[in-house]
Formats: sequence, structure tokens, C-alpha cells
Amino acid sequence: MENIIEVTSLEKVFGKKQALQDVSFQVKKGETFGFLGPSGSGKTTTIKILTGQMKQTSGTANVFGMPAAKLNTPEYRKRFGVVTDNSGLYTRLSIYDNLKLYADLYDVPLQRITEGLEAVNLKEEQKTLVSKLSKGMIQRVLLARTLLHQPELLFLDEPTSALDPANSKHIHRGLKELNRQGTTIFLTTHNMEEADHICNQVAFLNKGVVQLLDEPKQLKKQYREDLIEIELKDGTTLELPLKASSAEEIQQYISREMVERIYTKEPTLGDIFVEVTGRELV
Repeated sequence: MENIIEVTSLEKVFGKKQALQDVSFQVKKGETFGFLGPSGSGKTTTIKILTGQMKQTSGTANVFGMPAAKLNTPEYRKRFGVVTDNSGLYTRLSIYDNLKLYADLYDVPLQRITEGLEAVNLKEEQKTLVSKLSKGMIQRVLLARTLLHQPELLFLDEPTSALDPANSKHIHRGLKELNRQGTTIFLTTHNMEEADHICNQVAFLNKGVVQLLDEPKQLKKQYREDLIEIELKDGTTLELPLKASSAEEIQQYISREMVERIYTKEPTLGDIFVEVTGRELV
């Protein structure tokens, strides 16, 4: 499968501070790649380099098979979209009028505005002034705006950080549909549950260093405890080895109709991040 992003030995230094150190990864066409870490770990710096807004100190960052610096030119801007927390909107205009300005700029049919608003669950609010919106609603407008020109590659910097669970779930469904249509998504977040739900691959970034990179299910399999936990209907919880030798004992509890729930002790991505880095996701 074609790689949309290829990063090799990327480094970025601000004065005496090393923001990124020897960062390497690849993002395949049509997947969602999660770049995970707490605030200050280097996530936004990476997006700025990959979108041509900032130059790296050393290493290579290629997007669409070319140096990322070329993306900061009119020729390539229509091929990608970016949603960050500082993307400006005109506060005196309505949601619809903001999107119409953007649609005109990119020669996008006005029908795309309706589709974009539906994708972020804001169709009924399109006449509302941006100045009247909550932070979460503004976040959704920014995402709708980015979707208008149907970019091949979408950079999302903490896209659901201000959203409630219901709207986050709506956005996640929309992002998965974009994947099915072939859009590649580069997602930065410290929300490990979100990453587990929508990402094909995740990289753990800690103090500018990628400390782990794999599929979420593989990471959880690698770091799980080889135990089965059984919750009985009387409230008792038992732990048994994840081995064939436990099958007979489990069958006995099941045959007596004593079992409430059985599951393996699988860690969350957040658990794994703390174990690998020694840091909480704050």
C-alpha cells in the first residue's frame, strides 16, 4: 500500500530545547494514524513540519512523495486539510456564511456545505453566528470547513478535545467514513480511548521521542497480563491463568450458572503509555 507520509530521523531544535528527536514513521494511504502524547510532547510541532509551516532541523519529512515544505504552496494546498485549535473563523458571520467563503475560495459546490454540516452534526445550527458558539461547536465548524474540499490527507490536532461524548462519537463515525472513501488521517491526541477506537496505527510520543509504534490491538496483546478474570453473580472476582488448564474450572462455574462476566485482563492504550513512558497523559 502506498505511503502518504514518510518521516525519517526527524529532529527539531528550538534554541537549546530539543522538541523532536530521531522521529521516524510511515502513514499508509487511507488509514488513520494516531500520534499520541501529553501536551508539550511535540505533536503540534510535527504537524507544522508535515504541513510546510515549519522547517525541521534535520531528517526528512515527505508527504505525497515530496518534501513537506512544498505543501505550503498554492499548488498543493487543495490536497490536504488541517484542523487545529487556532484556525480562525469570522465571528460576525454565521456558520453557513463562514463555510460559503471557504467554498468560494476552493471552488467547491455549495452542496458540500450541507454535507459538511451533516458530518459534524451542525446542519440545524447553520444560521447561528460564530460569536454565539461554544468552543466545542467552533471545533466542529472548523472540521466541517476542512472537509469541504475533500482533501486526500487530513491533519487533525486534538479534534474532539472540547466535544461531549455524543458529538465525539458522531465525529468518529464521520472520520471512519472518510477512511472508507480513501482519505488519510493524521490524528494527534492525548485521548487514548479515541485513538483505540479509530486508529489503524498509533505512535507514542514522549518528550519528542517515539517510544512505541504499532497497531492498537497488537500493543494491547503485547502488554496484557496472561490472566482471565471471572466475575461471579455473588460479586466474587477470580483470576485464572490464560491457559488450557483453566478451561475445566471455568466450565464448572458456567455449568452452575454462576458467571456474570468473563474477560482477559487487557490494558488500555493509556495504561500502556504510562508503563512505557512513566508519564500520565496530561
